[in-house]
Parts: sequence; C-alpha cells; structure tokens
Amino acid sequence: MIVLPTSGRLADGTHLYPLRVYYEDTDTAGIVYYANYLKFAERARSEMVRLLGIEQRRMLEQDGVAFAVRHCTADYRRPARLDDALVVVSQVADVTGATLVIGQDITLNGETLVRVQVTLACMRVGGVADGRPARIPAAVRALLVRPAVPVVEPSESQTL
Repeated sequence: MIVLPTSGRLADGTHLYPLRVYYEDTDTAGIVYYANYLKFAERARSEMVRLLGIEQRRMLEQDGVAFAVRHCTADYRRPARLDDALVVVSQVADVTGATLVIGQDITLNGETLVRVQVTLACMRVGGVADGRPARIPAAVRALLVRPAVPVVEPSESQTL
C-alpha cells in the first residue's frame, strides 16, 4: 500500500488529517461554508479507512458492498476562516454487524470547531439486492475493531 503524505497520521485508533482552508471553501466574508465541514470530514474518513488497510474499491468490486451515510449530526461551535490550518480528528466509535459509527472533531490549534458523528451503513450494490443492508465483511470488520492500530507517520514535508 502506498501512503501519500496527504493521508494524515494514524496512531492508537485516532486519525489526524491536516487540511488548509482555501478560498473555494469560504463565503465572501472568508468564513467556511457550513456544508464544507461535511466534505472535510468525508475526506478524513476516506483517508482513515485507507490507512487502516480497508480498500473501498475492493469491497465494491469483490464483496459487492459499500458504505453509505445513514445518519449524520454536526455541532457547529465556532467558524473556521480562510487560510486556517485545520486538523480533522477521527475515531471509530462503534462497529456492529452492518453499521459503523465514526466520531470526528474538526479542530484549529486543538480547539474543536465542529463535532461530527456519522453512522455508515454497509449495503449491497448491484443486482436485485441493490441498496439492501449487508454485514460488514469479516476482514474489514477485523481492521475496524482491532485493538492495536499501527502508527503511520506523515512524510517529513507534512506537519500536523
């Protein structure tokens, strides 16, 4: 597996994903548009599962399943602004037979700006069972619930 510097850092079950607020993320006052926090959280979740060793394309192509957002809450506490260096802190909160709950804090200098909690449902894709709930594949589940997650360090050019 190739780990790009943009993947963030994963240690002890916590994923840290750095990102910069760009002009495209903000309104004319330079404040991040509320829906963009969900995009930030999605990118961080995708990188977290990649660092855990879960290949979502493989799940789709070989297992015929994919994760879909079933429920999402966002608690907006304070806005981020143009050029802020944010860190999305993500942790797997719960794993059941067919669902995965991930808690995420979007932070600035250690302060939580937005708290997001997402419930992902595993579902069948393709064929007559399209969209029906499915059990999370055993190999994927094992990667999500294992007690000791390996440390994956960012490259030297990336700072958190």
